[in-house]
Amino acid sequence: MAMNRVQFQRGLSMVEFMNQYGTREKCEAALVASRWPSGFVCPACGGASRSSFRREGRLYWQCAQCPHQCSATSDSIFHRSKLPLTSWFLGMHLLTQAKNNVSALELKRHLGVSYATAWLVKHKLLEVMRLREEDRQLTGRVEIDDAYLGGELSGGKSGRGSENKVPFVAAVQTTETGKPHLACFSARPFTKESIREFIAHSTVLPLTLVSDGLGCFAVAAELGAVHDRTVTGGRKASVELEQFRAVNTILGNLKTALTGTYTP
Repeated sequence: MAMNRVQFQRGLSMVEFMNQYGTREKCEAALVASRWPSGFVCPACGGASRSSFRREGRLYWQCAQCPHQCSATSDSIFHRSKLPLTSWFLGMHLLTQAKNNVSALELKRHLGVSYATAWLVKHKLLEVMRLREEDRQLTGRVEIDDAYLGGELSGGKSGRGSENKVPFVAAVQTTETGKPHLACFSARPFTKESIREFIAHSTVLPLTLVSDGLGCFAVAAELGAVHDRTVTGGRKASVELEQFRAVNTILGNLKTALTGTYTP
């Protein structure tokens, strides 16, 4: 079986991470560069002139046009946090590099903090990622598929009728060479109205939507997209089709992340 290049993408190694973000000063510099890439801008008045000083080891700026003082962590998820920036950055690295996810309990052990602190760090980072990506729009060639999370309840219905399954849609934008570039997920029923809403919110023309022929995806053509429809018929063979490699890979990674972390 040929190697799946998506699965073997190069990430940021722990050695590289420590070289780039292993000290408070390096984390602080990265945060400043991200927040003010063109130089300091006062969040209160928009002024660029400022003086700086340190208080309890933390770098602060004071605007020269108004009395406002702030640090790089002000009004961010790091605001007033007693946890060092190095711990926050390490938490970000662990959450984004682990293929099978990281539980709050595992994060607690890696960061050397209490479980409550690790739980808060994880959920703050997840919420920031959600907010950053909620307005993402895919374009060009986009693979889309319907899927479920969850399983059967004891004595409950099986299959699509299970009360313990959550339907959701996964869409992946690929490059011209077929490599995955961006992705969107949305928990929603597989109805024409719901999929029309998803396509209108999460995609932009020009768009070629590659689907497995599920009826609700036909609304793509009504919104001006090209609908590249391949009826797969389900079963194992359908996940091996080359035109769905990107979306099937990301669905596999998602389910691995959940079962690998939260299944006892």
